[in-house]
Amino acid sequence: MLYLWGLGASGWANSFYSAAAQAGSMSWTAFFYGASDAAGSITVDKPPLSLWVMALSVRLFGLSSWSVLVPQALAGVAAVGVLYASVRRYAGAVAGLIAGAVLALTPVAVLMFRFNNPDALLVLLLVGAVYALLRAVERAGTRWLLLAGALIGLGFLTKMLQALVIVPVLALVYLVAAPTSPGRRVRQVLAAGLAVILAGGWWVAIVELVPTSMRPYIGGSQTNSVLELVFGYNGFGRLTGNETGSVGPGGGGGMWGSTGLTRMFDAETGGQVAWLLPSALVLSVAALWVTRRAPRTDPLRAAVLVWLGWLLLTGLTFSYMAGIFHAYYTVALAPAIGALVGIGAALLWRHRHALWATVVLSATMSITAGWAYVLLSRSSDWNSWLGPVVLIGGLVVAVALPALTALPVRAAAALGLAGLAVALAGPSAYALQTASTPHGGALPSAGPTVASRGPGVPGGPGGPGGAGGPVGTPPGQGLGQLQLPGQDQGQDQDQGQDQDPGQDQLPGQLQVPGQPQDNQSQGQLPGQGGGMGGLLDGASVSSTMVSTLSADATRYTWVAATVGANNAASYQLAAGYSVMPIGGFNGTDPSPTLAQFEQYVAEGRIHYFIGGGSLGPANGGSQAPQEIASWVAATFTSTTVDGVTLYDLTTATSG
Repeated sequence: MLYLWGLGASGWANSFYSAAAQAGSMSWTAFFYGASDAAGSITVDKPPLSLWVMALSVRLFGLSSWSVLVPQALAGVAAVGVLYASVRRYAGAVAGLIAGAVLALTPVAVLMFRFNNPDALLVLLLVGAVYALLRAVERAGTRWLLLAGALIGLGFLTKMLQALVIVPVLALVYLVAAPTSPGRRVRQVLAAGLAVILAGGWWVAIVELVPTSMRPYIGGSQTNSVLELVFGYNGFGRLTGNETGSVGPGGGGGMWGSTGLTRMFDAETGGQVAWLLPSALVLSVAALWVTRRAPRTDPLRAAVLVWLGWLLLTGLTFSYMAGIFHAYYTVALAPAIGALVGIGAALLWRHRHALWATVVLSATMSITAGWAYVLLSRSSDWNSWLGPVVLIGGLVVAVALPALTALPVRAAAALGLAGLAVALAGPSAYALQTASTPHGGALPSAGPTVASRGPGVPGGPGGPGGAGGPVGTPPGQGLGQLQLPGQDQGQDQDQGQDQDPGQDQLPGQLQVPGQPQDNQSQGQLPGQGGGMGGLLDGASVSSTMVSTLSADATRYTWVAATVGANNAASYQLAAGYSVMPIGGFNGTDPSPTLAQFEQYVAEGRIHYFIGGGSLGPANGGSQAPQEIASWVAATFTSTTVDGVTLYDLTTATSG
């Protein structure tokens, strides 16, 4: 109910992926490559597995927000179920229920399990991989280990290298804990590695072998190469910040926030996932202490090590990655937090007759309540009574916990349930708020507005949810409100003077013909204003525009072309015909080149060019989209339809 109730209110959610699902339902070629449009001009900047699930749903049930979003909700439900099964097998049913509840109620999990980004499927596949790995550890089962590798490979086909972050943890735990000889353990791990390569690499191999003229351009790359996408824009570039063609500079203190150990606890990320993160760390140490004398092959300790390794390695990666980082990535931490809290709490409860166990439980309860109070105080204008209630309730439970040994069984159980209720009160409130609020755009954010988030940060100033926040946020109110590094909100420009030469405009922040000239004086990204889409939000498409694009649509390969995939996606979803996203997601990919675009126009394959698309503040990238926009403006006559600049490419002016 939590993941399905009112799901359709989010509309297309992330229209970038919804348009690709629509394209995949119309063309098997677009389906296979994960193209943004049925005509196959360019792919999305991710591998296609999650798109395949959505596209098949659209083929079966027709195009609607439900057919796009329900698969993600079901993946979330399945992830909770698999986590419960995994924890229950080694720590008992109560531990499994706690683990499942923590995952189910983590705000960012509720967000992403009701959204159409690839993260929901990725979480399911990774939780399934851990379950298979732990089953393999029990009896050194090769088949289970191969299944774990295959699921990791499918995770790679969902979100590339992020799926491989936990691979060292899985391999190391198996090498340490599997009940077989060292040589056989090594051979089995190598075989599992081969399973990863086969399950995740076959699609990459096919795409690389197909001639570029016979397939869509690989979005997110500058050389039309999926390998560049894997290791560059979606790979090591995320760690170093060196992402050619990305939407802005990385690095500590860049537009993606400061890096460091506190990143998972800051205003942008803390309320998304970190409610029980301190508790998970404390309880995992306690669980390792309880199992310290267990044999090497103890499956319970192996489970603790896997989940703790997952949490630490993934958390540190997110904390120090200097490239593109969004708070919703942290949904990948939620299963590990849930598992460690469930296992640790259940183990300490079994040892509650020992004073040290009750003291650790009491300290954990105090930490949890205090940290929840801090997180709730960041949204002080939203249910301000909840923070003090959680704090006081948590401290009361913490004081009472050392007396567990003197309490009757039912009273002790009631105290334990009270502690669990207090611990889950904060994230549950945020989860319900998230589920009751429609979300759209490229940067969704869970929970209510947090005032201390920076301008333009999801959930910060500029409207609830910020960029990519709740549906209904006017176009241009997302990242368009962001004060970019070195940008002074246009005050210097308004005065006709530049107090910081070269700092007002990021390299590659370009003006597109048809874009209102005063956008930059407002500190907005190109294309974010009026009815036109922006870099991270889609366009508001009127019925008049739909009628205009649909006229004689079957005569053209693309009824329109525009800069930026989000802009194109809105028109494509509204009209039901292919719209070419020039430059891909960021508007910085060399797809198509000016020469290719001119050829398409000469062949009569494109009807309209929609002005005002976003080129984004690019970190390098191709100038082809700007060249195309300039050529169109110089060659064709513009008209305005409901505030949108439109060029009819079938009627040239002169020259």
